[in-house]
Amino acid sequence: MTTASSPIGMPKDMLDTPALLVDLDVMMANVARVASICRRNGVQWRPHIKGQKTIAIARQELAAGAIGITCAKLGEAEVMASAGIRNILIANQIVSPIKVRRLLDLLDRADPIVAVDSIENLHELADAAKARGRRLNVVIEVDVGMKRAGVGPGEPVLALARAIAGRPEIVFRGVMGWESHTVTIADPEQKRLAVAGAIAQLTASADSCRRAGFAVDIVSCGGTGTFPYCAEQPGVTEVQVGGAVFSDMYYRTKFHVDFPCALTVLATVTSRPTPNRIVLDAGKKVMSSDAAMPMPLGLPEISSLRLSAEHMTIELLNPSDRPSIGDRIELIVGYSDTTVHLHDEIVGIRDGKVEAVWPVAARGKSK
Repeated sequence: MTTASSPIGMPKDMLDTPALLVDLDVMMANVARVASICRRNGVQWRPHIKGQKTIAIARQELAAGAIGITCAKLGEAEVMASAGIRNILIANQIVSPIKVRRLLDLLDRADPIVAVDSIENLHELADAAKARGRRLNVVIEVDVGMKRAGVGPGEPVLALARAIAGRPEIVFRGVMGWESHTVTIADPEQKRLAVAGAIAQLTASADSCRRAGFAVDIVSCGGTGTFPYCAEQPGVTEVQVGGAVFSDMYYRTKFHVDFPCALTVLATVTSRPTPNRIVLDAGKKVMSSDAAMPMPLGLPEISSLRLSAEHMTIELLNPSDRPSIGDRIELIVGYSDTTVHLHDEIVGIRDGKVEAVWPVAARGKSK
C-alpha cells in the first residue's frame, strides 16, 4: 500500500526521478537461468555482489541455490556478514595491518575465504591470525591470462601452496582465476576455445597441488561474459557470475551476453529546446557511461546521446513533438556495476508498480 512514507504499490511513473529500477520478473528469470546452467553442468554458484551491492538480491540468489557469495572488497563482505550471510569469498588480496585486523574480526560472524598471491601477504595473514589464535581460509589467485593479480600457473601455484602448508594458521582451500581477457570475443566457438585454454591452466594448477598431497576443494572462476563456458570445463567447482542477474548495455554489446536487461534508470524530460532535442534529469551522477552509454527506451530514432553531470541530452534524427516536458523515460543502464554504486536504493518493479525498495547497503564500501 502506498503511504506518505512508502511508495509500495505506486505506479512507477509516479516515482520521483531519477530512480534506479529493477524489473523483478526479468531479474528473477535471470537468476533462475544462471542457477539452471550451474546445475546442468554440476558446478556451484557463488555470485559476485560487487555490482549488486544489495542484501535482498544476495538472499534471492542464495534461495535459488547459490552456495555463498563473492565480494571484491572487505567492506562489502562486512555488510553481507552483518545480514547473516556467512559463506563469503573475497576475491582480492587483503593487505595492510588495518585490513587484516578487520578480516580477523569478520571471523566472528562469517566464514570468509580470501585470495593470496604472494609469500609476503601469506605471512602477514598468518602472523596476524597466530597472534589472535585464529585460522584463515585462503585460495591462491592464479593469473590465467588476464595479466592483473595472481601467480603464474603451475609451479608458482605449487610453491605458494607449499608455503601455506608451512603456516598452520592458514587453511588452503583451492585456486581461483578470472579469464577476463576472453570476454570480448564475439564468436561463441572462439570464445569457448579461449576460455577452455585459460581454465585449463587453473585446473592443471589444482591437479598439481593434489598430486603433491594438498586438498583442493575450490576451483573458482567464471564471470558474466564467460561463465557458461567455464561451467563446462572439467575440474571447475564454482562460478562467480553476478552481473547476469541485471545485464546491461556493456554486457550485451561488449561481452556478447544474451541475458535480458533488468536494470533501468527512470528519468523525467525537463526540457525540449528544439523539436530534435530532449533533455533528461539524469546525468553522470546517476548513470555511468565509462563502459557503455545508457540506452533510452521508447523514443523515435536517435542521432546522438551525451551525458553531463546532471543531464542526458538526446538528439533525435528527425523532429518530433514527443516526448513532452514532464514525460518519463526509462534507460537501460550502460554498466550496472558503476551505476548501482551511484544510488542509495533500487526500486523493484512488477507489472508497472513498486513492489520493493532495497537499500544499496554496500554502496561506498570500497575499503
